Amino acid sequence: MSLRVGVWTLLLLTLLLQGCAALRGPDPADPLEPLNRKITMINDAADAMLLRPVAVIYGEALPSFVRTGIGNFFGNQSDVWSALNSLAQFKVRAASQNAMRVGINTFFGFGGLIDFASDWRIQKQKEDFGQTLAYWGVPAGPYVVLPLFGPSTLRDSLATSIDYRGDLTRQFHDRATRNSMTLLRLTDTRERYLKLVDAVRQAALDPYTFTRDAYLQKRLNDVYDGNPPMRDDYDDFEDKPEDKIELKPEPSKKP
Repeated sequence: MSLRVGVWTLLLLTLLLQGCAALRGPDPADPLEPLNRKITMINDAADAMLLRPVAVIYGEALPSFVRTGIGNFFGNQSDVWSALNSLAQFKVRAASQNAMRVGINTFFGFGGLIDFASDWRIQKQKEDFGQTLAYWGVPAGPYVVLPLFGPSTLRDSLATSIDYRGDLTRQFHDRATRNSMTLLRLTDTRERYLKLVDAVRQAALDPYTFTRDAYLQKRLNDVYDGNPPMRDDYDDFEDKPEDKIELKPEPSKKP
């Protein structure tokens, strides 16, 4: 079974379980918390047995400048997808910046191995299909933990398949090359988060809750370009345009 089939199977299961009261968690943004925690345990076990050891070996075997080049290469590819999603959201400035980054880093940075664009202060404007769906009014839905992929929401889970297809590494005709590039990107990403993940697991009283809240807040910032509305209920405001959010006035104090 491919990863893609596995993701869609989980999504179908998630939709079926939403109406099951026995699985509802205490947090309104995470009604599937019992199921999500079980999947998190499986993901953590797979990470401890395979992903983390491979990432450690990768970090020790390759010099830092080589790993930086690999990260830049994949970052340059993601800028292409970000430019397309920026256009889909009518963010012309962000699209032009990402396009400029791709042009500069591809032609002057040896295919993206060197990130000259950042040195020239052309900032990355990361956009994905989940943000595009949010722009067009698709609600986030409940928090979901995907097998292997980790934290997500129902909306971002649906977007994962499109993001996966939009990845330039998936455009190679040779299957072995595609799989090798995907594995290299996964390993490089995991290596860059080694210290962060270890710190969260050691310091947080409940790593699951910490990861969930951090992910939801990050996605909220992503959707609103770093300026999310100030509200308490994630599902209550995240899906509304910022200019339509109703803020309740503070009650007047009697003398």
